[in-house]
Amino acid sequence: MTAGYTVRSEHRCYGGVQGFYEHPSASVGGPMRFSVYLPPKALKGERVPAVYFLAGLTCTEETFAAKAGAQRVAAELGMALVTCDTSPRHARQPGDDAAWDFGQGAGFYVDATEAPWSGAYRMYSYVTRDLIEAVESGFPIEEGRRGVLGHSMGGHGALVMALREPGAWASVSALAPIVGPSAVPWGEKAFTGYLGSDRETWKAYDAVELLKRGAVFPAEVLIDQGTADKFLDGQLQPERFVEACGAAGQQVSLRMRDGYDHSYYFIASFIEEHLRHHAKALLG
Repeated sequence: MTAGYTVRSEHRCYGGVQGFYEHPSASVGGPMRFSVYLPPKALKGERVPAVYFLAGLTCTEETFAAKAGAQRVAAELGMALVTCDTSPRHARQPGDDAAWDFGQGAGFYVDATEAPWSGAYRMYSYVTRDLIEAVESGFPIEEGRRGVLGHSMGGHGALVMALREPGAWASVSALAPIVGPSAVPWGEKAFTGYLGSDRETWKAYDAVELLKRGAVFPAEVLIDQGTADKFLDGQLQPERFVEACGAAGQQVSLRMRDGYDHSYYFIASFIEEHLRHHAKALLG
């Protein structure tokens, strides 16, 4: 045990270190796994800013680190990369692995209020409180200099966290995000299970609804979306976010990428541009 976390494995990568860790979380009431990539300058004692990546449905803390190819750019820029698991794994509930879009691997970055999920499925508080505290106290990462980035379900989480707590993040971007979960099947299923049937309570975790309520992030939101994404029309609907941004005065850049789908091939193709977007805010 080191600095409040257990080292599961560490690997040299582009002159830095890609590590996988586990730590106790008060928010979820048990252990959570996360990963940190430290660039070369962090190994020399310099504190560096961090980009927090929130993964999508079925992913773990290892998926982005293994598939996105982001470490090379992070090493060049001198930024850390942080990822976490997509749900608690210690608190099992009946049927929590029966579907790929609810329960295990599908925490949706909300604080559940409905039993039995409310006991452990508190992923919003986990990321914005416990994970940040563990990373910034246990690694050479500069306190408060952080950006948030996510894919699909994680894109939803990134947008919501930035809009709800704009002072906590210097930058935000998303790849194929679920922008308005209250109005699409993935979100309706998850929110009903985690938050109950009162749709008014769902709005606190819906980026489109937050914009309608007057929430604004003080810098440009960058979104990339593939035109060949099979979930585009039924689940993602980025045009709804852009429309809400226009009404709220939120700066946004939506880039539709011809022929790209929802996969990590899409993420790997544009992750460098997203990290450079964050670097502008984090490094100047």
